Amino acid sequence: MDVKRDGIDDRRLASWIGKSIIIKGDIVSSGDLIIDGQVTGTIELGNHSLTIGPSAAVVANLIAKTVTVSGKVKGNVSGAAKVELKSTGSIEGDVTAPSFVMDLGGALAGKVDARGARATDKRG
Repeated sequence: MDVKRDGIDDRRLASWIGKSIIIKGDIVSSGDLIIDGQVTGTIELGNHSLTIGPSAAVVANLIAKTVTVSGKVKGNVSGAAKVELKSTGSIEGDVTAPSFVMDLGGALAGKVDARGARATDKRG
C-alpha cells in the first residue's frame, strides 16, 4: 500500500493527540481523530472516525460516525455507524450504535443499545 497520495502522507489526514498531550475541555472536529493521550470533556466528530489508542485515557462522552476503543474510556459512546471495542480497550459507560463489535478481552461496564442490530462478540 502506497502511503503517499498526491504528495500527502495518509497519516496526516487524521488529527492526532499524542501520548504526552493532556486536554481538558471539549473537542469538536470536522475530520478523523486519533487519541493516544489524555482527554477530559466531550468529543464530537459528527460524520468522522474516532480512534482511542491503547495508551489513551479518556473521560468524555464520545460522538462520531465510527468509534474504535483500544484504551480506557469513561463516558457514553455513540457511533452513528459502528462502535468497536478492542481486546485492550475498556468502556465504563453506555454504548449506542447500530453495530457493536467487542473483541475477546475487551471490558464493558454499561449497557449496549444496538438499535435492533445484532451485537457481535468476536472470539479468538
